[in-house]
Amino acid sequence: MRSFLLILSALAYMQVSAQQKNETITVDGLKREFVTYIPQGIKFSDKSPVIISLHGRLGTASGQMRFADFRPIADKEHFIIVCPQGINRSWNDGRGTPANAKGINDVKFIDELITYILKTYNCDSTRVYVTGMSNGGFMSSRLACELNKRIAAIAVVGASMDKDETYQPTKPMPVMYIQGTEDPLVPFAGGEMKKGAGGTIYGHEEVLKEWATIDGCDKNPVVTTLPVIVNDGMSVIREVYSNPSNNIKVIGYTIVNGGHTWPGGFQYMPKFVIGPVTKNLIACDAIWDFFKNNKLPVTN
Repeated sequence: MRSFLLILSALAYMQVSAQQKNETITVDGLKREFVTYIPQGIKFSDKSPVIISLHGRLGTASGQMRFADFRPIADKEHFIIVCPQGINRSWNDGRGTPANAKGINDVKFIDELITYILKTYNCDSTRVYVTGMSNGGFMSSRLACELNKRIAAIAVVGASMDKDETYQPTKPMPVMYIQGTEDPLVPFAGGEMKKGAGGTIYGHEEVLKEWATIDGCDKNPVVTTLPVIVNDGMSVIREVYSNPSNNIKVIGYTIVNGGHTWPGGFQYMPKFVIGPVTKNLIACDAIWDFFKNNKLPVTN
């Protein structure tokens, strides 16, 4: 009888099957939508990590859940995934997006979303991570600058950071940037963006050095060319800047000949529009491996 009661008690704290839910909160009088994935077997008595995953321009929350599919990893590692929906399918990353034109405060939205998720799902406040593609990647960079007390690390894919905005890196933050050298939408070398939301942006190498300086990392990164697994005409170079005193890392992945794509994902538009997708890096795996080794310091 006692064993039976213990089993019932355990089940009360365990998510029996995976759930994907459409949810909303209200911010500045606007109903803001997001999709939450709760993996099978998660224990609500434990404090789970959270990945907030931001779609690109013209993307959707449900589409991002499929596009950057962390769900198989979440099922094994027991973290919660949250994919928010941007206004007019865009984020106010500071550049000329539709959300920016409407004056949408997406920093406030993500701040209040974090509060909601932590309270509703009893998650770990020291292990909230943000990743994003394209416009969502630029937004991730902004959040790293403006919500650094709430976010433990970011990972940016197919994006960088705008130079002209009032927000710039001021406090240490573990960051990862993944970009293709032949990205037709976000120039790998940086400078003025001639497509999309515009702006003058840091180049891939430049943004890594900027964060490495803020994070107090060694000036010379460890550079590794990863093994070619699939002969798809692309290769991957990894750079790691490290601060040995606090273990903060700035990691860059250069996809040689890669396009405006999510490595390991699917070809969501024709190659002549966005370039090719490499299978020589699985972005979701690399991002989670990076995230899980970082957490915010506990403050009293």
